Amino acid sequence: MTAAPALLLASIALAGAPEREAFPPGVPAPVRESLAARPAAARPEDVASMEAILAALYQVISGPAGQHRDWDRMRALFAPGARLIPAVYRADSAPSLRVWDLEQYITLVGPRLESGGFFEREVARRIERYGGVVHVFSTYESRRASSDPAPFARGINSIQLWFDGQRWWIVTIYWEGERPGNPIPARYLETPGN
Repeated sequence: MTAAPALLLASIALAGAPEREAFPPGVPAPVRESLAARPAAARPEDVASMEAILAALYQVISGPAGQHRDWDRMRALFAPGARLIPAVYRADSAPSLRVWDLEQYITLVGPRLESGGFFEREVARRIERYGGVVHVFSTYESRRASSDPAPFARGINSIQLWFDGQRWWIVTIYWEGERPGNPIPARYLETPGN
């Protein structure tokens, strides 16, 4: 069996076709199963603009200790096959990348966000765009409570977005936290034009 071209798979995945969709020959069973398990449609206001989907992303992961997050809302923001990738630097090991799909992120990170309280907000943004493909450098601050005067962490989310002509999708979030010896450069602490 030959694999279907990536562009064909993407168009199938994102078209929002009826539930009993007929797949072209060659679409692997795991892809068909993944597409069949798609979440409910996104809130139109969450995916109507680049600003909206970025705001929804930060909103959905933020909340006080003990508050359940709306993981279905988060699922609806992400393209099928999307990845979340933190760069990990620890004193006891070599630098590495953790590569999660969305369900792995929700399962592994979600309980910590809900139990400890977590509020993340964007403080600056830089955008590069070509057609429907967008790269956003989104500088963030993280707090345990929204009223905390200072963040416990800062860093940069490298977010890849796609506009399919009707709505926005998150394709990848790849991030690195600020740490000693690697401060956030001043140019990434302000949004150009502000």
